[in-house]
Amino acid sequence: MIAEPNTASNLSSQKENAVHDETVPESAVQNGSCVRNGNLKTSREKRKVREQCENIRRNSSNSRRLSQLQNGEVVEAVTLFEVVSMGKQAMQSVVDDWVEAYKQDRNVALLDLINFFIQCSGCQGMVTAEMFQSLHKKDVMRKMTETFDEETGLQYKKFMAYPWILTVTWPVDMDNEDYPLIRTGPYWKKFKANFCEFIAVLVQQCQCSILYDSYLMDAIISLLTGLADSMVRAFRHTSTLAAMKLLAAVVSVHMNLDVNKHNTQRLYEVEKKKVSGKRTNYRLDQLEGKGEEYEQKLVEIQNMMNAIFKGTFLNRYRDVIPEIRATCIEEIGSCIKTYPDAFLKDSYLKYIGWMLYDKQAEVRLKSLLGLQGIYSRKELVSRMDLFTSRFKDRIVSMPLDKDHEVAVQAMKLLMLMSQNCEDVLSAEDCETLYQFVYTTHRPLAVAAGEFLYKRLLSHEGDEEFQPKGGGKFGASTDQLKRLIRFFLERELHKHVAYLIDSLWDWAGKFLKDWECMTTLLLKNNGEALSDAHESALIEIILATVREAAEGHPPVGRGAAKKILSVKEKKIQLEDCTKITEHFIMVLPQLLAKYSTDVQKVANLLQIPQYYDLDVYSTRHLEKHLDALLREVKDIVTKHSDMSVLEASSRTYYILCSEKIAIYNQVDCARTQLIDELMGQLNQVLEGFWQKEEGFCMDAGEISRMHSALRRVAAFHNAHDLTKWNLYDKTSRLLVFEMEHGSLPVLIILPALQCTYFSLLWQLAAVSENSPKTLFALRRELRRFSQICMHFLHHKEKDVREKVFMILCDWLLILSHQDSNNNEEAVGLLDFLPNTSLQEKLLLFIQEHVFMEEEEESKDLTEEEERKDESCKFDDLHKKRSLLAAYCKLIVYNVVEMTAAAEIYKYYVKTYNDFGDIIKEMLSRTRHSNKIQSAKTLILCLQQLFQTHAESQDSSSGVDFSSSSFTNMKELARRFSLTFGWDQVKFRESVAMIHKEGIEFAFQGATGVDGKCLPPNLSFLVIISEFSNKLLKPDKRLVYTYLQRYIAEPLPCRGDGWQPLVWYRNSLLANEDEENSVLSSSGEWSPVGTSKTSSFKRKLSNGSLLETSQAEAASKAPDLQCASQLVSAAGKGRKRLKSQEMHLQEHLPLLCPRGLQKRYSKDEIKTEDVSEEGQAEDTIEDVDVVGADQAIYLDYMLGAAPIEEVIKEFKAVDQDRSQT
Repeated sequence: MIAEPNTASNLSSQKENAVHDETVPESAVQNGSCVRNGNLKTSREKRKVREQCENIRRNSSNSRRLSQLQNGEVVEAVTLFEVVSMGKQAMQSVVDDWVEAYKQDRNVALLDLINFFIQCSGCQGMVTAEMFQSLHKKDVMRKMTETFDEETGLQYKKFMAYPWILTVTWPVDMDNEDYPLIRTGPYWKKFKANFCEFIAVLVQQCQCSILYDSYLMDAIISLLTGLADSMVRAFRHTSTLAAMKLLAAVVSVHMNLDVNKHNTQRLYEVEKKKVSGKRTNYRLDQLEGKGEEYEQKLVEIQNMMNAIFKGTFLNRYRDVIPEIRATCIEEIGSCIKTYPDAFLKDSYLKYIGWMLYDKQAEVRLKSLLGLQGIYSRKELVSRMDLFTSRFKDRIVSMPLDKDHEVAVQAMKLLMLMSQNCEDVLSAEDCETLYQFVYTTHRPLAVAAGEFLYKRLLSHEGDEEFQPKGGGKFGASTDQLKRLIRFFLERELHKHVAYLIDSLWDWAGKFLKDWECMTTLLLKNNGEALSDAHESALIEIILATVREAAEGHPPVGRGAAKKILSVKEKKIQLEDCTKITEHFIMVLPQLLAKYSTDVQKVANLLQIPQYYDLDVYSTRHLEKHLDALLREVKDIVTKHSDMSVLEASSRTYYILCSEKIAIYNQVDCARTQLIDELMGQLNQVLEGFWQKEEGFCMDAGEISRMHSALRRVAAFHNAHDLTKWNLYDKTSRLLVFEMEHGSLPVLIILPALQCTYFSLLWQLAAVSENSPKTLFALRRELRRFSQICMHFLHHKEKDVREKVFMILCDWLLILSHQDSNNNEEAVGLLDFLPNTSLQEKLLLFIQEHVFMEEEEESKDLTEEEERKDESCKFDDLHKKRSLLAAYCKLIVYNVVEMTAAAEIYKYYVKTYNDFGDIIKEMLSRTRHSNKIQSAKTLILCLQQLFQTHAESQDSSSGVDFSSSSFTNMKELARRFSLTFGWDQVKFRESVAMIHKEGIEFAFQGATGVDGKCLPPNLSFLVIISEFSNKLLKPDKRLVYTYLQRYIAEPLPCRGDGWQPLVWYRNSLLANEDEENSVLSSSGEWSPVGTSKTSSFKRKLSNGSLLETSQAEAASKAPDLQCASQLVSAAGKGRKRLKSQEMHLQEHLPLLCPRGLQKRYSKDEIKTEDVSEEGQAEDTIEDVDVVGADQAIYLDYMLGAAPIEEVIKEFKAVDQDRSQT
């Protein structure tokens, strides 16, 4: 065991319980007093050897403690493993102490080191050794085994660590995937670092002395190689890491020797030139001898490197455990980077290349990181031609890796390859990599942005791409033009915010050069941009302004807004000030120039929302504000496009903040503009109402009314226009449409929008209204709801969809009014849809969202196909919006949750289009009410089953292979998957599904003796998909509930009863009764909990033997077997022991480990009790010994869940301690 940090108690207990052979004297090892030699067959002999080793260890460790005195104080010695794991001493001093111990007695010190590696593997067992020289070759090969001893329950690993053969003994449960290297937490992370540091320092401190004694390294390498071949994961992982770190340390020694050898050779050449003739020189002979010594050491080091590489790496780089493979690839990459002269060869590089195809992301990541270290050095790239040509295509494809970190590192590697390898990436490769700037994963997009910037936009060192003119904006202008060309050529103009965010970390300098950008836009000479380039540049300006002002990625890239540091906030404020100061003066000029262009104006009008508005008053720039307001007013009067109007309305809303000094100036301009808009609308409406009924409006009149209504609707969205009495004017238009039905869609849609906004503004001011006003408002709300319900059946699809969206939002707002201000007002306005309205809303969704439209097959051109695809995409977007609006009503309890059952029916069928919306609704409803959500799911399945049953022939039964039944079963499986892995969290929900399903399955199960086939019995096949989500105790409860609907033994051989058998099997999976419930005669006799409970009471009272023979004969075979087992509790203790031995053979499969130990313990207690004392203590026997058996048998038979079993064991323990 590895001691926990700062726990002396753990250390002391470890020294008393663990077996360490580093304290065994050399003579003891050689004499074989602590040797497991394979000739010990019986458990008694093996136990004797363990006791001898334990005594030797204790005696030697005690003498060791007493002998260590410093200044009269006894210092308790700890093992090498404890010193390294706790890390309280400098690693160099630890290694120095070990080296001194090695020089005094190398066998004892080496055994200490061997034990260190064994303990680092988490092994709690015993290490013994025997001398290799005392054995023949055949005996040596026979001992290289790894076996399991069934008698002692121990695992044995024998391998060579020259000059010994080591035997490691450990409990079987050691291979439980819990050892130091994979444990979490800062302590174990530090342990791994200390472990690696110890190996590196050990080699470093030994390189001038004992490293070349042909003893130390041979033993260590053979030890690690032997452990690396073990079947135990802990041994393989620990020894592989140690071996690879040892290889890295040896490589460093090899490099130092190579340098020393080279220096010695140079000195030798210098001295040789000084010597004339044939005279000898002592200095020359000394240098020559030192050179030979270095050469000999290099040969030895090379042999060590080869031994580690061939013995460990070649076997473990393809290990089944990904952590071991990753360790091998990481270290071989480090060796290649550290010592390229020896390792930068295709014979080593190929392993890294092969691991690029590994299934585990961790291994692929280590391969990429290793290659980054190589490709980052330009002098090494020239030697990578063969590897690059072989694996380039794989690396280019890896930015598409499903693991984000692997994709990011692959992009960084490609960046290094692009910089240091000439023409290694083709134009097609670069085009593919450029597209990653639009990915939603920001780290990958930023890495792709670096690639794009340095490959396409920067060209800092290339004179060919340097601008020849352009003044102070020459460099920025050239980069901007290249960026615009890239943006337009890729035809992804809607993703400009993603592009700018990807480039922001690398090209922030020229992306913040707004003066250069606006100068390009305002130019009128020959250098002016084309219309497409101007539109792209304006979009880039807006994206850069937003990025600088907000300081976080765009929507969809990043889970949440970024928390800015103090430095970043300072930069953000400086950028906002820079934006405001520049665009306050330039924006009016840009609006004036592009006032007729809808797209450009809509983008430019979004810039003021990022202003620091205090700059207007502090810098006395009110004249520029007047210019801006004039231009915005002119744009509103010119345009009727909704995007431009909404942008203008939002600009007024931003500027009309009451907290700033310019409010009065902007408010006056806004009031003046709205007066003009309302005047235009009143003029058009007066002309409309003056005409007789049945009139026909010409196109000009329709266009003027449409434009006037759209302008007012756009401003009414952000500004309160109640004082202009807009509601009466627009509602009159809607009533006219209800009566005559002659208004065009262009007038109905904005009229609906204006009426809706008018009521919302009145509702927002509800706390300030009097009761009379509230009653009037309630009356208007009801009236508007009736208008919307009427328009749900309008002949125009656009009107129906618009009314549905308004109605859903309207119901949601009215049903969730805030009651903090005026509870009376909220009570008056509270409104929930009636059953009729709910049915209409559901019918609308079924007809407009889920009903498939028939497509006519036409021969379309490529342009027409593109337009058709665009129309389909827009139509899908509308359907998703409609479905999301209705799902919100269900989630917020505006509509009854049972309505969701109709939506769930389409979950599998429409998964690609609407699966995410339906799944989110399911998650939200389950969060609000688990039980009701579960009932909704089962209701959906019940309705589908009834539909399926009605479509089938009643005489032929249910066809399990039909497509409808298969789809229903798949839907149930999808529902089951939504519960996840946490069975406790949704325990009640799953149980409710089974309860409702069982009740539905046995509806109508009446007939002669109750044995007729229920009509819905096949529904059990559907709910069996939820059985794996039940906890084991809940399976027993559901199984008991199922028995209430089953009469006494039923014939189960017919195909009609097969669903019941399947469902029963799903509940009894992994249970002991699974094979005993069905008797040999084919009849099913269910096990009732009442019988089991009475059976338990009889056992505890000692009255089991009084059970009548007739009752025992009537029991099912499984209960009969159980009765035989339990009846043994009333017999003699010696006979009881034989039954216990029989049960103990099956304990590992039927009982948890804790119960196994207790049962074994009780067995020992009952061994020596005589039959004479049994009669005197019958009751006490049941309480003390038999009670454990009864509790355990209850667990076996499923009569009690594991929680109750544990509680009963604790109660028995208390009674036993009192006795």
